[in-house]
Amino acid sequence: MHVNIVLLEPEIPSNTGNIGRTCAATGASLHLIEPLGFHLSEKAIRRSGMDYWKEIEVFRYLNVEDFMDKNPDARIYYATTKAPRAYTEVRFEEDCFIMFGKESAGIPEKILHDHPESCIRIPMVTDTRSLNLSNSAAIILYEALRQHGFEGMEETGQLREYSWQDR
Repeated sequence: MHVNIVLLEPEIPSNTGNIGRTCAATGASLHLIEPLGFHLSEKAIRRSGMDYWKEIEVFRYLNVEDFMDKNPDARIYYATTKAPRAYTEVRFEEDCFIMFGKESAGIPEKILHDHPESCIRIPMVTDTRSLNLSNSAAIILYEALRQHGFEGMEETGQLREYSWQDR
């Protein structure tokens, strides 16, 4: 199962670095829509993504229009606190795109308004403004992968000095 994570104008380098690391661990592609609130060479990105950046397929776009032009048939889910339905209520397709907005403002309401059937949210208690961007991306990405049985992923970890069968 392949998923595409899209960050619309991300502002905080450590969030993008953490999301990049999650993409590396899951085989997801990372799409970055400018303007970015940082340079990809910044220490905070390298530190949070560690040495995983070389394993990530990263695409950059000048703006939303550039992204849409280059991905005309994309099935996009828009992650927003404003959505009427939860992320668990959709069936994520192979090669779908999950878009997240910038930390300070989210996805512009015009985009959300134009795609109501594709807007999803993570349930939270009342008066919680939002979750951290990298946590939100991980939650929804792993749900998409779970729906497809974690296809192509290792599901059993290994102890370094012992075997699970030795118990």
